[in-house]
Amino acid sequence: MWRADIRGGIFEGGCLAVWDLGRAYGPEGRGDQCTSADAAGYPIAPLLFTADEVAAGEIPHAIRFILPNSSIRDGVYVHPATHSTGATSGPETAPPYGAHLRLRADYPLDTLPNDASRTVARALQTYGMYLADGGNIALTARSDRSTTAKWADLMESRDMEAIRPADFELMPLDTLVPLTYDCVRVP
Repeated sequence: MWRADIRGGIFEGGCLAVWDLGRAYGPEGRGDQCTSADAAGYPIAPLLFTADEVAAGEIPHAIRFILPNSSIRDGVYVHPATHSTGATSGPETAPPYGAHLRLRADYPLDTLPNDASRTVARALQTYGMYLADGGNIALTARSDRSTTAKWADLMESRDMEAIRPADFELMPLDTLVPLTYDCVRVP
């Protein structure tokens, strides 16, 4: 859910998107031109890394990432994303929603300050990250409220700040899909 909040005992939110995590969705996700709480139409939870994964030394999946709206190509997306927004204002050279970036294989992991940041960086080298939404916090992780490991024992919020945009390679883009807002749900 996007903008979920509880105030005065009243629960409010927008854009509720329900994903069946026991189902294998095809390249069109829940449907082309369909959004979710992520502007790209992705399910959020499967692309978040957890404190338990980091503590175990392996994140076995891709990670979602966020860019400022002015850095995202406007009005188009590429699969596996299923949506874009009218809120982006990036030039034609900017990545669209759905862009897949991977940390260069030659990035010097030993320059990162701890094992936790090196674990996240290895996942970025192996599986990469997908442009999922607009905002100002590039990488987000799952809360440690229900995990054995705790973030405070693993890493600080700026432990990966040495990694720069130039340290990533943009993977080949699929065909650009113009945003129409004509959501066609997959049954």
